[in-house]
Amino acid sequence: MTTKYIALSLLALGLTSTACSDLLDQSPYGQFTAQQLNDETAEGLLASAYAGLEAHYFGNNEAFAGPSTNWIFDVRSDDAYKGGGATSMEANIHQLEIANLTSDNVSCLNKWQNNYYAISRVHKAMLALDASDKDFRIEMGELKFLRAYYYFDLVRIYKYLPYLTENSDPNTVSNTEYSQADIYTFITNDLKEAFDQMSEKPVSAGRVGKYDAAALLAKVSAQQCLWPETEYWAKVVIDCGQYELYDNYLDMSKIDFNNQKESILAIQCSTANNNAHINWSNLLNTTYSDGDLFGTGDDFFLGSQNLVDAFRTDENGLPYLNNDEPTEHVSSSYSGNVDPRLDFTVGRIGIPFRGYTYTQGWCRAYDIYGEYSGKKGLIDPNDSRATTIWPWGCSELNFCLLRYADIVLLYAESLIEQNKELDTAREWINKIRAKASNSVDPSYSPIDIDPINTNYLVGLYSADNWNQNYARKALRTERRLELAMEGHRWFDLVRWGVAVETMNKYYQTESAIRPYLQGATLTDEEIFFPVPLDEITNSNGLYTQP
Repeated sequence: MTTKYIALSLLALGLTSTACSDLLDQSPYGQFTAQQLNDETAEGLLASAYAGLEAHYFGNNEAFAGPSTNWIFDVRSDDAYKGGGATSMEANIHQLEIANLTSDNVSCLNKWQNNYYAISRVHKAMLALDASDKDFRIEMGELKFLRAYYYFDLVRIYKYLPYLTENSDPNTVSNTEYSQADIYTFITNDLKEAFDQMSEKPVSAGRVGKYDAAALLAKVSAQQCLWPETEYWAKVVIDCGQYELYDNYLDMSKIDFNNQKESILAIQCSTANNNAHINWSNLLNTTYSDGDLFGTGDDFFLGSQNLVDAFRTDENGLPYLNNDEPTEHVSSSYSGNVDPRLDFTVGRIGIPFRGYTYTQGWCRAYDIYGEYSGKKGLIDPNDSRATTIWPWGCSELNFCLLRYADIVLLYAESLIEQNKELDTAREWINKIRAKASNSVDPSYSPIDIDPINTNYLVGLYSADNWNQNYARKALRTERRLELAMEGHRWFDLVRWGVAVETMNKYYQTESAIRPYLQGATLTDEEIFFPVPLDEITNSNGLYTQP
């Protein structure tokens, strides 16, 4: 399989602190000559460019806004609470949770700086490789992919961005020179060139290949609602034969399945070299676990009650899609059916959590945030590859940036939105649901389900009444259930054009059990982050807040 991310030591990459004014400096490191730039030095430059995926340049907190998991944007959606010990902890993320966006929010700044620093490294590598007389066509394709990835991460979050190439003078490019549509075009062009330049499979472990570019092209196209293009690129990934769905939903949380099955692009995590390459973005998101097992985790990023209730299923094992869902919330006393993916996604009191019983003692601030600690990033605590001391819950479990199930669902969505081959779309959605149904296996370890005390039921959609409107609702619900707590929900709500409507309804209903959400509202003007105040101040008038 082709899961990729070059993981070299921080020292080897030269990750040192830099002033904001230096972030976009385009001078290549070391001024390599054509004779000096060989395969080894070229790989070092590539490693430096890939390192931006970790977003761990200056400390720990800025990594929470990195491209590696984007969990703080799930907090902007109806899927998750910030969590932690109080609303005042990481107050900048609490601001995102209640849609109180300000240009001096440090998350707003960190996201901007993380990605532009990464883009700067890409450009340094491009300039050095381009000056060589060696053939670095494949490597240049990888760099174009990385630049596209970092810009895609930005353009979904900010409306007004400076777009720079390796030859741009950053002191002359404003943040209003190009529209979002322009930047999407630049991203698409980079990815198409990368697809043409890269090999069928990566040159070596930890590097991207052409089907990474195809998968990202599917996501970029979907974000713009370009459905024929989404269909084409998603089908390229499906037809390449390199990926398949997991046999069991738990597989994504097992180190033994790193780089296999659904993993298209993933950050390669490691606890070697003093935990240099753990998943820094998820550093806070380990369950408290009552001081045992995973250590005393910070218990940030918890599932919302709204998300948990979305896993309820009817007598046929299907989600409630027609506003006919039960009024009763899922709780320890709930006797209805649920999709088993619920218990692979969040902890529930009385339900197994990686082989242990999850109790209220695992919840750091139960009175504020409830009980639903995230599960997906944690492995069996008995695994010798897990850490039980700080950094809590860290392991060698990779984090998927591009997962095959995501691309399969985008393919189905593209067909539905074009109102064509609806039966084919249903078949692909049902394959995802069949995986969920097959995951109710009490012999599969570690144990995360309780089929004796929980009514797990997942049914497949039939051809009856399978029209475009119903299929659209089924698809959107399936994306929520399958990809929950993986950093997709907010961006889906935005591209579907329902973020404001969905979130205001969520704030109104969810505040009944989470009083800190009372009074929160979202407007169209608050969907995208403002330009960070520090960047405007330091730009000497080049950047503005339109």
